Amino acid sequence: MDIAQERRLVTEVPGPKSRELLERRIVSVPRGVFYTAPVFVEAASGAVLRDVDGNSLIDLGSGLAVLNVGNAHPAVVEAVRDQAGRLTHTCMHVTMNEPYLALAERLNSLVPGEGARRTMLVNSGAEAVENAVKIARYFTKRSAVVVFDHAFHGRTQLAMTMTAKVMPYRYGFPSTAPDIHRLPFAYPYRCPMGGTSPEACAESCAAYAIEEMDKHIGPETIACVVVEPIMGEGGFVVPAPGFLPRIADYCARKNILFVADEVQTGIGRTGRWFGIEHEGIVPDLVVMAKSLAGGLPLGAVTGREDVMESVHPGGLGGTFGGNPVACAAALAVLEIVEREGLLERARRIGDIARSRLQEMAARFPIVGDVRGRGAMVAIELVEDPDTKAPAKEAAGRLIEECYRQGVIVLKAGTHDNVVRLLPPLSIDEGLIREGLDVLEKALATVEERAPVSP
Repeated sequence: MDIAQERRLVTEVPGPKSRELLERRIVSVPRGVFYTAPVFVEAASGAVLRDVDGNSLIDLGSGLAVLNVGNAHPAVVEAVRDQAGRLTHTCMHVTMNEPYLALAERLNSLVPGEGARRTMLVNSGAEAVENAVKIARYFTKRSAVVVFDHAFHGRTQLAMTMTAKVMPYRYGFPSTAPDIHRLPFAYPYRCPMGGTSPEACAESCAAYAIEEMDKHIGPETIACVVVEPIMGEGGFVVPAPGFLPRIADYCARKNILFVADEVQTGIGRTGRWFGIEHEGIVPDLVVMAKSLAGGLPLGAVTGREDVMESVHPGGLGGTFGGNPVACAAALAVLEIVEREGLLERARRIGDIARSRLQEMAARFPIVGDVRGRGAMVAIELVEDPDTKAPAKEAAGRLIEECYRQGVIVLKAGTHDNVVRLLPPLSIDEGLIREGLDVLEKALATVEERAPVSP
């Protein structure tokens, strides 16, 4: 559908039709299924959402990092239409289909590293994470899994246990998967080890993590270390430089598998195919989902040939994993990223966004930190720049003011005080600048209402 790439408000947001649908939702869908904006979308294209009231909103959330190539990209739509007209499903455990094979070949060639790779396909990020851990445990004959503070790895039982944030992800749900160990992450703005510079934070956090693995967990018991190259739900935390290479080096020396969770950072979001490439690390396993299939549910685990081939026949899979329609969409997505130069576009978007956000930080004391890589950028809001007390309520008000003015942004962070931007990589530069204008005006409104420090 051809929708003008412009912000246009014809009613208040949410409008009357969205409010009517919200009333139906309240009596039909459990409240546990959270929403950010009380808006119902009837159509979308590129970086613009058109709601049921006719308002056109700039989408700086990409359906939670799913639409790197934009919404309803014509090439994705055509690939889906063509594949759906041929067949909609063959379970790979019964009769096979070529799109699964073609996508596996493509991903094997894209992940970092020179050696042979193998890929299995699943339905979601959480399912991919669970399979990566399952494979790592099988290959190493070890059980322990190391994860980090601020991590988000999914909502299923194992993935939920691996996830750091309690509310809303683990609260009230016994997260009892065994042998999961959590270590501090080198978060430069809030260094858990007290490092006063990014380099000092990296060194102290790496030293502590390695000692914990060496002395208290035992490297001979650790199957894998699982880490997001940039913490996503945890607040777009870019690790202090040198931290992840130190962890990866330890893993290599101790025969521990290094698993890169690229569910949010992958498929070009950070300006590279995979976020871990910024760290110069070749992971043993790479987990991906979200933007892989342009909006269709699809996840993948791609890893070293010897690791992936270690599992016995029948030990991996699932009925819908690698659905041919989703695979066709994913193949189109990967082609679009290359053809349209979206890796470079991600870097350009990041330059524009970070520059503007840095200007806002200089103007508004409530902005404690600006961070990110490529088109994955965020601001952390604080009540006081000296104490760094999280400004959770202000972040919520900022998001609300933005959607009322026709721009969708998302919240994140362990303290719910981070506002993150995830625009489609295909977004027009004028549209990203307009979205940032709205964000700045909303920030001024929130700043006026911020609590005054005693």
